[in-house]
Amino acid sequence: MRLPEEMQAALKRRAEVEDRSMHTAALGAVERGLAVEADREAVRRLGAKYAATHTDLLRRLGE
Repeated sequence: MRLPEEMQAALKRRAEVEDRSMHTAALGAVERGLAVEADREAVRRLGAKYAATHTDLLRRLGE
């Protein structure tokens, strides 16, 4: 994976702070990013589900 210079430097600093290889630090960052996006998608799905199920209640709360 090619990274812009600034990201490469930040990754190198992070890896040094964590006493890990740059490869391991990059994998961890990607893993965390994917987990955050999966959580956001779950919240969006649940929000849509409950909005559809409780349309009347939500309308009344908005009044």
